[in-house]
Amino acid sequence: MRLKQDVSPVVVIIFRLVVWLYSLISYLPYLLLRSSDSESFSECTRRVKALSVTGHPAGPYRDVGALRGLATSLQPEVNTLDRMFELSVDRYPDRDCLGTRELLSEEDEITEDGRVFKKVILGEYRWMSYDQMYKAVKAFGCGLAALGQKPFKNIAIFCETRAEWIIAAQACFMYNFPLVTLYSTLGGPAIIHGLNEAEVSHIITNKELLETKLKVILLEVPRLRHIIVVDNKLKTDSEYPRGISVHSMAAVQRLGAQPENVSMQRQPPCASDVAMIMYTSGSTGIPKGVMISHSNIIAGVTGMAKRIPNLGEDDTYIGYLPMAHVLELSAEIVCLAHGCRIGYSSPQTLADQSTKIKKGSKGDTTVLQPTLMAAVPEIMDRIYKNVMLKVEDLSLLQRMLFSLAYNYKMEQLAMGYTTPLCDKLVFRKVRALLGGRLRVLLSGGAPLSAATQRFMNICFCCPVGQGYGLTETCGAGTISQLWDYSTGRVGAPLVCCEIQLKDWIKGGYRSTDKPCPRGEILIGGSNVSMGYYKNKEKNCEDFFVDKKGQRWFCTGDIGEFHGDGCLKIIDRKKDLVKLQAGEYVSLGKVEAVLKNCPLIDNICVYANSDESFVIGFVVPNQKQLLALAERMCVRGSWEELCNSPLIEEEVLTVITDAALTAQLERFEIPRKIRLSAEPWTPETGLVTDAFKLKRKELKTHYQTDIERMYGIK
Repeated sequence: MRLKQDVSPVVVIIFRLVVWLYSLISYLPYLLLRSSDSESFSECTRRVKALSVTGHPAGPYRDVGALRGLATSLQPEVNTLDRMFELSVDRYPDRDCLGTRELLSEEDEITEDGRVFKKVILGEYRWMSYDQMYKAVKAFGCGLAALGQKPFKNIAIFCETRAEWIIAAQACFMYNFPLVTLYSTLGGPAIIHGLNEAEVSHIITNKELLETKLKVILLEVPRLRHIIVVDNKLKTDSEYPRGISVHSMAAVQRLGAQPENVSMQRQPPCASDVAMIMYTSGSTGIPKGVMISHSNIIAGVTGMAKRIPNLGEDDTYIGYLPMAHVLELSAEIVCLAHGCRIGYSSPQTLADQSTKIKKGSKGDTTVLQPTLMAAVPEIMDRIYKNVMLKVEDLSLLQRMLFSLAYNYKMEQLAMGYTTPLCDKLVFRKVRALLGGRLRVLLSGGAPLSAATQRFMNICFCCPVGQGYGLTETCGAGTISQLWDYSTGRVGAPLVCCEIQLKDWIKGGYRSTDKPCPRGEILIGGSNVSMGYYKNKEKNCEDFFVDKKGQRWFCTGDIGEFHGDGCLKIIDRKKDLVKLQAGEYVSLGKVEAVLKNCPLIDNICVYANSDESFVIGFVVPNQKQLLALAERMCVRGSWEELCNSPLIEEEVLTVITDAALTAQLERFEIPRKIRLSAEPWTPETGLVTDAFKLKRKELKTHYQTDIERMYGIK
């Protein structure tokens, strides 16, 4: 999407001439020095990335480098996670591995309306080397065994993202304790379900989650005997049910370092052993436990690693997404396998402007200056909107320069060229928001809008590898090539898997469709998980094994393959609703389009098959809505503005205009909306940790509004 450009044609010509002269001067040495057999950037973008191995439009499609066979591991015969980690320790013993910022001070900040916010001042990162991490992992594994944890017996982790999470995980992999992962934002019933279904006797958690979530449900988890808290200082005045012991992580490591425990023989895992049971975020109901073997996750990270060039010791990854999410865990395992260092953060301390960072102090990206980062679309959408709002506050000259540079770079990227002068003069400050050294940004968890992807490409001067995968496929499916700057697509299949399209007649999708074959996406390969834990019915429904013995997962997502072998997600079977008059509405598609509207921070589109039109629940952007209210001369508190029929009507008009501009059909556009004064966060239970909408919970939350908008009441 081009930016508005209210500039004299003469200024545009002068700007382009200056940029062209700089590009010419800087390009000539490159042209003379580059080898004759190396491909240009524009040649790479036109390359075919995947092919159907059968020649049939339904596939299966494979990466052109995997036509003869799918990859299963990074190194031959390294097929378990403990062996992969040990290999990295042997190669990079003294390299920085895990980093955590020192907490210097913490204080309360009181706003004008009396609300209190915690603010922190953080110091530099303190680093643990690969060898130090290995010793911590081994001691913790020995300590867990001394506490009665047995091989093949499940152990749970319920904790925020931090260095101790991956240390605990590696200890469980090393000692063959299947690790049950639970999102830290799950509610009580979901936590109870997961712990009881997995029959755990040991759980690893942090102090805050123990006090706020676990403590109140302990009596409903009868098998639980040991709670290991990763924080060093435990609350001594807390009382727990009889039979439950609470230990600090440091105490368990000291126990594991005792000679009689060190000498205990450990039972190393096999490739087919269960490494993890990852409970999903519960976006469609009760969380399901996905059983993942060592060979499954290694195949998945192999596919991911092959799509990121030049991974190595010079790279720094910033870890802040939930580690119970397969995208974050896989990314960190990839980094550990290549000797990268991982610095830990959180969404509240990520940038200088983050909510917990005291004004004037530095956020984590500024201090760490990462080269690698994973993000979910929700976070990138926020960055996009915040930067564009700041652009509006610039002087006329600065806005003009930004618009000229933005539109020029967009044209150059479309042709496969770079813009070094614009990057240096215009986008350097924007790039500094994420540290200034970012070279790869991986997006996953949900579809990324074309506008946001293009913005990240242009302003952060780094490729966005948009990926597609699920917990059931170890997060692996596709990732776009880093030199492919096209938008709206998720790239070609990874080298570890193949993808087939299955006709979905009800939705009108067939592999024989022109110009692109379409259908339900099926993923096959060694990265496809062992299935759902204790859920035979769902396993039969979603998984199958073909005649060659290969395992497949039916995703429920609808995709189309383009001529160069790249996949585009176009629909989801569960998001398709048939209206009263017979029209089909893809809720996810409408939401993805409308999220680009500056007035919208989040939106959930709802449709009832007994009705003839679509409605929506909208979390408005506060700055944009306040500006709109001022223009309309409507006054009141934030809640009063969100409940104002006049404001609601005007927002609906803006949304309708945005939908028509994006060429949505009339029946796809919400006819009525409800503005929400409260944002949807994982804590509210209305979205998952990956910020996916929980449609069932949203429907319950807004049931009264649904009835009002449809005229039922």
